[in-house]
Amino acid sequence: MSSRRRMALLGGGFSTDEDGLLDDWVLGLTGRSRPRVCFVPTASGDAEGYVERFHAAFEGRECEASVLRLSRRTLDDAALRSFLLSQDVVYVGGGSTANLLAVWRAHGVDRLLREAYERGTLLCGISAGANCWAEASHTDSFGPLGPLRDGLGLLPGSVCPHYDSEPGRRPSYRAAVADGSLPPGWAVDDGVGALFVDEAVDQVVGRTPAAQLYRVERDGTGGIRERALPAVPLTAGLLGGP
Repeated sequence: MSSRRRMALLGGGFSTDEDGLLDDWVLGLTGRSRPRVCFVPTASGDAEGYVERFHAAFEGRECEASVLRLSRRTLDDAALRSFLLSQDVVYVGGGSTANLLAVWRAHGVDRLLREAYERGTLLCGISAGANCWAEASHTDSFGPLGPLRDGLGLLPGSVCPHYDSEPGRRPSYRAAVADGSLPPGWAVDDGVGALFVDEAVDQVVGRTPAAQLYRVERDGTGGIRERALPAVPLTAGLLGGP
């Protein structure tokens, strides 16, 4: 397992896509012939349909797929630590970012994921599963879209998912960064995969031609500077490297 600290922000995957391109990319990043992949559906309340989609998507791939359900936890603290630290990939699903963080802290999962990250486990996820790694995020956890100054803080700054697909996301996130409600950060189009190594962008891939990752910052005059990072088109057979 790599000793570098790595995470991937996903704008898709088995949750939303049929082609499996982003999921294959994630598996390829491990450099393992049969990586261990744990799905964590906390943000959806461990929704059974979500778990079933994960199993349907990953059990046919060259990996060891498992699920961590905290609503029906069966592992004691020592076993939970051993289980999470044995994974090559921790893949977090979408739902409520605020609820996810609260439940993780109640079970000590936030500390364990930080330890796994420091040891080289690839952390990734979509929507709330992307938001959770940053210092802050743009979320609808409390109803209307707005800033959440909370997160694990493994990725400096903020994250905004669904940047191109949900009405109001782009102007609301830009406004929150402009007025300081959120720190500068990363806006993720649907269809993008962004790998960060030691908190710096290492790879950006896109499963659609228009999908992009954006760096959104204040421009020093009260406005916003938004910069798109080039994305490598993701096609069948293209996998990331360790």
